Amino acid sequence: MFILNICEFLGTVAFAVSGALVGIDKELDYFGVIVLAVTTAVGGGIVRDVLIGCTPPLAVQKPSYTIISILTALVVLRLYKRLDRFKNTIQFFDAVGLAAFTAIGASMAFLNNLSSPFIVIILGLLTGTGGGIIRDVFAQEIPFVFRKEIYAIASILGVTAYLVFRQYLSPTAAVYACFIITLVVRLVAIKYGLNLKVVKKSTHSY
Repeated sequence: MFILNICEFLGTVAFAVSGALVGIDKELDYFGVIVLAVTTAVGGGIVRDVLIGCTPPLAVQKPSYTIISILTALVVLRLYKRLDRFKNTIQFFDAVGLAAFTAIGASMAFLNNLSSPFIVIILGLLTGTGGGIIRDVFAQEIPFVFRKEIYAIASILGVTAYLVFRQYLSPTAAVYACFIITLVVRLVAIKYGLNLKVVKKSTHSY
């Protein structure tokens, strides 16, 4: 499907930018920055493919997206001082990647004859958040998805929209709906500082 190819390319570039910027922020060397870029871009897809039994993962079968990630990282290394002028640059590109790969994950579930809503949501969520989780672990950060950020919720809402639109309209409309809703929810959460409640340790002594 053409729209899936567009989403995959957009998500790859967006997540690669996100990963590269995190690597630069952590003052890694060139190799480290490229590794974070590639990991962020293809990590979620690898996790998804392993779960559905697609081995070797598509990222290995079709290395074009890994190459795109490397090239994107090199561009970011060249231009990062300009990118750094903008606030929330990492979060913006991460939001675009989240939306794109959430839509891809949901679509891949149906392409592999996995239509159970729970499975579709899990695959969409893992595809959208898996690369970011691995990136943050490598960067010694608590992943966005485990913090107070509205992150995983945005992905879940996007997949839910995908399921509804696919049932009543078409697979293409469902992909658009998933991408747009995931992206909008995430960006709104960033703009207005919307967060889930944080669990705090009790200060009482026993």
